[in-house]
Amino acid sequence: MAERGTVRAARKQLADVPQQLAALAQMRVPELARKYEELYGEPTRSRNAPHLRKRLAFRIQELAEGGLSSRAVARIAELGDTLPESWRMRQAEVEKKPAAGPLPAAPDSRDTRLPPPGTVLTRVYRGTELRVTVREGSFEYEGKLHRSLSSIARQVTGTTWNGFTFFGLNEGNSKEVTP
Repeated sequence: MAERGTVRAARKQLADVPQQLAALAQMRVPELARKYEELYGEPTRSRNAPHLRKRLAFRIQELAEGGLSSRAVARIAELGDTLPESWRMRQAEVEKKPAAGPLPAAPDSRDTRLPPPGTVLTRVYRGTELRVTVREGSFEYEGKLHRSLSSIARQVTGTTWNGFTFFGLNEGNSKEVTP
């Protein structure tokens, strides 16, 4: 009997999706922000209503019909640092969940653009020399550890940057790197 109730609840949730999506069109930014926090579990930094509506519509459908396929999740993992940090963080949450068995050891998944741990990356930005030390699995800047070069670039500039581009680590670029 419990299974029948679960199926009914799932059907009701799917039936509500069009109404929930239609309701988004009537919401103003503060209401969208509250809905975003409710569905994602964290506050939004965006105040752009069309953007929030798209993100919320995706999340409503994701919760009702299921998330990304395992193939899509695998592709996201392959793309690594080229993806937005929020996607990588969501992927990390998925990977933290207990699996049926032990995960096979990944081959050396270190990005080939990165110099070895201990290397100091330097860049001059607006007259200030930035020094970032590459660590195993993280980066140290001003005594704090960061998960990505992009987060450091965002902290320094106040805008979104690809960390590899900002620090000149993309192929064909050469910035000063000291081992």
